[in-house]
Amino acid sequence: MAVDVLTEIVIERPCAEVAAYAGDPSHAPEWYANIDSVAWRTPAPVGVGSKVDFVARFLGRRLAYTYEVVDLVPGERLVMRTAEGPFPMETAYTWQPAGAASTRMTLRNRGEPAGFGKIAGPVMATAIRRANRKDLASLKEIMERPVAG
Repeated sequence: MAVDVLTEIVIERPCAEVAAYAGDPSHAPEWYANIDSVAWRTPAPVGVGSKVDFVARFLGRRLAYTYEVVDLVPGERLVMRTAEGPFPMETAYTWQPAGAASTRMTLRNRGEPAGFGKIAGPVMATAIRRANRKDLASLKEIMERPVAG
């Protein structure tokens, strides 16, 4: 069963700020509930060809995988694909203006699960959608916090 989940949210911050934060894999554990750690395999900052190791929990299992950045348009789009991991998956972020100082961010996960993912196929898309909604809500909360000063 193929997985293709698209989730979006409007964040009351300019595109450049949302993209800079969300598009930096180092921040992923701060807003993704299921991501425990991130380690760069290639030097930061993010660019096409960058590789990043993630350790996550999903459907009660520990997953370790490596994403490679395959497309990057700063401030507009970031696309990563698994270079190593339990199943092939692509994660794409897009950022578009949604007003003078707001951003419409989309998060899309798609792939063809194998192994454990194939067995869990019927519940995988639903679980990804639920997790993505929570993660984007967390990102929104972080990005919209008043700046101390």
